[in-house]
Amino acid sequence: MPVSRQTITTSPSLTDLAPSFALSLRAGRRSPRTVQSYGEALRQLVDFLEANGMPTAIADVHREHVEAFVVSLVERFSPATAIVRFKSLQQLFGWCVSEGEITVSPMANMKPPKRREETVPVPSVDDVRALLATCDPKTLEGRRDEAIIRLFADAGLRLAELTSLRLTDIDRFKGELYVAGKGDKWRRVGFSTKTAKALDRYLRLRGQSPHAGLEALWVGRRGAMGTSGIAQLIDRRATEAGVEVHPHSLRHFAAHAWLAAGQNENALMKLMGWSSRSMVDRYAAATAEDRALAAQRAAALGDQL
Repeated sequence: MPVSRQTITTSPSLTDLAPSFALSLRAGRRSPRTVQSYGEALRQLVDFLEANGMPTAIADVHREHVEAFVVSLVERFSPATAIVRFKSLQQLFGWCVSEGEITVSPMANMKPPKRREETVPVPSVDDVRALLATCDPKTLEGRRDEAIIRLFADAGLRLAELTSLRLTDIDRFKGELYVAGKGDKWRRVGFSTKTAKALDRYLRLRGQSPHAGLEALWVGRRGAMGTSGIAQLIDRRATEAGVEVHPHSLRHFAAHAWLAAGQNENALMKLMGWSSRSMVDRYAAATAEDRALAAQRAAALGDQL
């Protein structure tokens, strides 16, 4: 199937439309992360089209061009990444149709790449305890890292959610926090007494740091911490502890612990910020067998015969 069809046109290029598309997203109150993700998909598409001698003028981009790009994504990245880029481009071309730049989206009737079902290894309680054991309670960094690890494992926050927390979002006395989830949707999440104690100990030392006046909850030597800084500290602690743990696996740990305790799945959706029941199934898949065996042992049906 030919993928290099080009015609002479006066229509704007995808690059020309990028600022207007971003402005429309911001006007629609899309989160900064969403605007960034959509922008990355657009730039990757343009880079691919240019590298392969394909048109970048919006009127000349056809289905075969987008399909070729999606194939390249599947070959280079995980199915999950390819799906995210696919959905981002659907939004882009849908916006182009609504703005009258084109009459029909080149992605009309296109189906996204199939998601390969993958199970994420869930850390054990001993793994998380090993992480915590690396944190020196006498230092600001040690207290901060313990509070971060406990909050990940206890509340099941996403990396971006935990990073964006401000001092005013946390009530360590009530054991609650307010977090801005995907789509800038705020929700209230609880945490345990031990996590509250770890936060309290961190905040007491934080008040003596040069960055005590910042709104951001998490501070390092250079000021407020970003997502990469927090991800790196988890990696450092995991290496030191000799375990394989990362922020997202701690979110899985929290979900598994909730389900293993026999808690309500609908409540888990609310706490984790999920809008789809399928997310419960995805997160539960890795440890579903463990929970089933535990339930079987507890039922002890053979002992009743």
